[in-house]
Amino acid sequence: MTTTNAQALLRLLQLTSPALPVGAYSYSEGLETLVEQGIMTTATALGKWLEQELSYGLVVMDGVAVELAFRSATQAGLGPGDGTPDLELRVAYQALNAITQLNDHLSALRDSDETRQQSWTMGRALVRMATQLHPDLKPWFKAVGTPCNFAVAFALVAAQWEIDERAAVLGYLHSWAANLVTSAIKLIPLGQTVGQQLLLELYPALEKASDRCLAAQDLDSLSLSSWGTSLATMQHEALYTRLFRS
Repeated sequence: MTTTNAQALLRLLQLTSPALPVGAYSYSEGLETLVEQGIMTTATALGKWLEQELSYGLVVMDGVAVELAFRSATQAGLGPGDGTPDLELRVAYQALNAITQLNDHLSALRDSDETRQQSWTMGRALVRMATQLHPDLKPWFKAVGTPCNFAVAFALVAAQWEIDERAAVLGYLHSWAANLVTSAIKLIPLGQTVGQQLLLELYPALEKASDRCLAAQDLDSLSLSSWGTSLATMQHEALYTRLFRS
């Protein structure tokens, strides 16, 4: 592995680490509701649910957003340096405008207040961290607008850190799955080893979802259906007791 590739891998690991200060650990995305209702009680049920979400759930839209925002950011000239696009101004403007529209579209696709607030809150935390580490990113996030969804912020940081496009999407999806498995270990509960086995078994589904995201031309090119999870997230705020924020 070259030094450049090693550095990109290390940055990806940092961006997808549970230590990233965005509060991902505090969200269950409706899983807590399903456990409370007695729907999610075994590792087998959890594995099937995660596979379905990777096929039909909103996380696929997030993965597409990472891909599209990453592509537009690199077209606009985002990367290491002084943050000034070395491109024709019209091209840079079109690319930045595409990211802004993508961010607005992603917000509109959220079908519950909790999932929308999760995306915005995590995005805000990542923007705050990223602009402290790289002040030259401030005009990029300003162009995207507020609030910035987490998937869009993730893509811009990935572009800045020169992480491979496919690796960025796959890393985003794996981070999502790992967070929910960690939540399930506490909620169902499951053993730590069972959780790791579930993640290993999800690898084919993660690769397939990543391929779909990379092949998508826009958010409207996918047809998804996860109404069960949507209802669970809507019902979560009415639970008598809650460990998670969604």
